[in-house]
Amino acid sequence: MALPATMTAVGLSKTGPSFDVIEEFKFPVPTPSPTQIPIKACSPGRVHWAGVNFSDTQKIQGTWPLPLPPFPFTLGIECLGTIVALPTDKAVLSDEEYTVRRFAVGSKVVSWSAGMTSAGTFAEYLVAEWSDVFPVPDGIPDRTAVASFVPGCTAVPLATEAYNVQPGDTVLVHTVAGSVGLAFAQLAKARGATVIGTTSTRAKAAFAAQSGVDHVIVYKEEDVAARVLELTGGLGVHAIFDGVGKDTFQTDLACIRAKGTIVWLGFASGPVEPFAPHITASKAVKYLFASSIAYTGDKKAGREYVAEVFRLVASGALKPVVHGEYPLSAAGVREAEQAMAEGRTSGKYLVKVAAD
Repeated sequence: MALPATMTAVGLSKTGPSFDVIEEFKFPVPTPSPTQIPIKACSPGRVHWAGVNFSDTQKIQGTWPLPLPPFPFTLGIECLGTIVALPTDKAVLSDEEYTVRRFAVGSKVVSWSAGMTSAGTFAEYLVAEWSDVFPVPDGIPDRTAVASFVPGCTAVPLATEAYNVQPGDTVLVHTVAGSVGLAFAQLAKARGATVIGTTSTRAKAAFAAQSGVDHVIVYKEEDVAARVLELTGGLGVHAIFDGVGKDTFQTDLACIRAKGTIVWLGFASGPVEPFAPHITASKAVKYLFASSIAYTGDKKAGREYVAEVFRLVASGALKPVVHGEYPLSAAGVREAEQAMAEGRTSGKYLVKVAAD
């Protein structure tokens, strides 16, 4: 099908401390290369979605540690849409991994902005490398699919390969009321683990408890390390999944048990400051910074992990919660990103990309 010349997008032409730097643009519709798939993020009679993530906030404020795309660029990491056209590269079309995905024009897919450094998904059209596009199974609603995509593709690989959560484990999940923390908690519960979570408010604690978290600690009111040790009989937890970073590092060392594993998956409070490795020696702690991209970057592994996420959603083991929906406009994205930055979110925030 013929694509329009321009599209609506929301993004940045500069960074700054205020969310007023978020702008609405009319960008040219991107032209796919022979190996790429163009995805339509809106169509008459159907609603398609993009997800809001804390990394967007870091890009807006200029604290994102990776290189930004050239200004102006579009924000957003993940989206759900429909395929507009298929790759033309013969090597791609004959690739076994491409064939097994059974792409077709008009089929529903999820995709992400590769490596989280390229132009993003708050736009009516996106082009993506075919290996970063994944089919959505029949029977999974659009909102559920996009809300589970990135959180699930963070939790499932890291709770399998960075630390393989087992029945009988006790794990600590920081910011457990957020979409990623909730995915870790639900996955660990499905595997038979006990989950301790931290969060910032009593309202979020109630939300997390209703979502199945065994013990929720309001870190602004309680001593996290003391409470974790109390809950574990002084032993500490088998594993910690930490997207906070600098502010929780010392707490993690106090909470982890001997021969436990600390998995750092983000830096909401800033990067962990340099430390001498010997401080972990007394407990023989394993410590790693694990990006989900390391586990999903391989074409086959990425497709299998996405399929596993959707299988867990279909089984009810993963139950993403959509906390808010915002329109594809500068004002809508500003409101969503400010709520994210101020810690007012529980579950997932979505941007609704409306029909023309």
